[in-house]
Amino acid sequence: MVIYFSGTGNSKSVAMQMAKATKDNVKSITDMDGTINLQQGEYLGIVIPTYFYWVPSVVKEFLENVKIECSEDVYIYCIATCGGTSGQASQMVGKLLKKKGKCVNAYFDIVMPDNWTPMFNANNLEEISRVLEKEKPQIDRIVEHVLRKENGNFVKHKLPFTLAKMASLLYEPSRKTSHLHVESQCVGCGICEKNCPVKAIEIRDGKPVWVKDKCTMCLGCLHRCPAFAIQYGKNTKKHGQYNHP
Repeated sequence: MVIYFSGTGNSKSVAMQMAKATKDNVKSITDMDGTINLQQGEYLGIVIPTYFYWVPSVVKEFLENVKIECSEDVYIYCIATCGGTSGQASQMVGKLLKKKGKCVNAYFDIVMPDNWTPMFNANNLEEISRVLEKEKPQIDRIVEHVLRKENGNFVKHKLPFTLAKMASLLYEPSRKTSHLHVESQCVGCGICEKNCPVKAIEIRDGKPVWVKDKCTMCLGCLHRCPAFAIQYGKNTKKHGQYNHP
């Protein structure tokens, strides 16, 4: 089984390709009931995005609460997608599973287009295409390790734990939904409400309203909005939208 969380499709794309290579099922953690059952000799792949060099809150909460039933020979691997560095994201998955008595056999990361548009510009389509061209070769490398069930830390773009931990402290204040607002061109389609992984959005009087103080801040609402009416702070308007093709 390959499980994933994805806001704009990067991690979903990786998960689907890994599932095809290992002949596994693939599921989004937001569609799961909190139980994972695996048979002898199976794989468990966990594919996540990197948020502030750390683990997204929705992934952390899922792994803290999920019940995993499997034999000792199940091969567990984690892949963190990232814009430049995965920090300690995949290794943190290992720490979370260790508390459940489960060992992650291998850690990987894959560089993908960065969708954190409060800081990064998503309008350079040539650069995005260049990064996406390197997606499959990176996955092919990981597939070789996984099919051989190799153990180890194969992360190529990590940061020292201390630096990643310091950067992760910025994640909590960034999760405040007060950073988000909706502009007048909103058409009230409800895509944002339907796809919010933590149910932080409700459509009221034809407009999205954030009903929670914090969300996981995947920016899926911003990037999937057909009218580009949802913004985060002051910079996202000029930095554009991104969804994995």
